[in-house]
Amino acid sequence: MPLASQPVGRRERNKQQKLDRITAAARELFAERGVDEVTTQEIADKADIGAGTLFLYAKTKGELLLLVQNSTYAEALAQGASAAESIPDILDAVIAIVRPVVECNRKQIDNGRTYLREIVFGDPEEPRHRDALVLTVQTEKAIADVLQRNERINSGDAATLAHIVSAIMFVSMAATINIANPVDDIVQEIRDQVRILLPR
Repeated sequence: MPLASQPVGRRERNKQQKLDRITAAARELFAERGVDEVTTQEIADKADIGAGTLFLYAKTKGELLLLVQNSTYAEALAQGASAAESIPDILDAVIAIVRPVVECNRKQIDNGRTYLREIVFGDPEEPRHRDALVLTVQTEKAIADVLQRNERINSGDAATLAHIVSAIMFVSMAATINIANPVDDIVQEIRDQVRILLPR
């Protein structure tokens, strides 16, 4: 006989509510002014908690940005992977995965570039950073799955190619030279490079 699921206790509900308030406060302030212009004290004040409590949920401002951006990245990846399923052309399907991620990253350009920097250089022991790394792995898996539709690309090569595509995407989004470029230009730059990688 299956066990009935246990109701969530008051302590867990309170923790989740605080986390939700922190996330909402950080999201709003980062969107308004950019991560570099917001203090952790402002986020704590807006979330109606003490600064010490804030640091129980995220030890750095970078972790707070990861907390905010990870959820939108996950949504963008799910949207792209779903769109790719119905696209027969492999290059078009890969770009269908990439485009929503680029759009998500470019909503607030400085925040997006800081997010990428945190993924690459942040502390992998921090939980929000680990979550971001998992999203990177999931992105590469989604791309590899598409690449394996080509019978000339085995699973090992598909994983390697997906890793390269991920690197191209990261560099294109983070590059200073692309700061003023719109999403379409960045996606086209990624497409041009990925096209060269694919077997003909």
